[in-house]
Amino acid sequence: QERNVGLRRREAALSLALALTAAPGSASAKVPSGYSPVKNTQKGYAFLYPFGWQEVSVEGAEVTYKDIIEPLESISLEILPTNKASIEEFGDVDSLAQTLVKQVLVPPSQEGALLKSSKRENEGTTYYTIEYTAKARNFVRHSLTALAVQKGRLYTITTGANEKRWPKMKDKLEFVASSFTLL
Repeated sequence: QERNVGLRRREAALSLALALTAAPGSASAKVPSGYSPVKNTQKGYAFLYPFGWQEVSVEGAEVTYKDIIEPLESISLEILPTNKASIEEFGDVDSLAQTLVKQVLVPPSQEGALLKSSKRENEGTTYYTIEYTAKARNFVRHSLTALAVQKGRLYTITTGANEKRWPKMKDKLEFVASSFTLL
């Protein structure tokens, strides 16, 4: 119950921050401390990422930011065409999460494990969030992927960190994943 109240408070603060940054003439509007905003009205998305992360070019990604000291800490957005009107047309969140972790989100050379999946609604858009790990030979990456569909586009945003740093980064990365919004 307390966790839900805290989550609702964070979502309300995030909605307010995004609304303020979206308002015309509000260039000086504040985003939550410790985060930087990304907003692309032409392509229809917005999200926050931890302050200090740097934008890097990654083939196939719309935009990617990563920590320059901790290379497994990053956020990356991909946009793909789709004939689906909603993420729900791909299936329910649990079965889609299983499929994506096994076949898409985790490289074939790594061992993927689905930890949990969830669904949220925001202004008529459904978002699926998948939490999973990818085990390589010398590290484990703990990730969150949020997915949504709008106007013939499938949006996939993934953030994560080394499993060793997950306890420290968990709240921050959950906030980043939940900040992802289609405009």
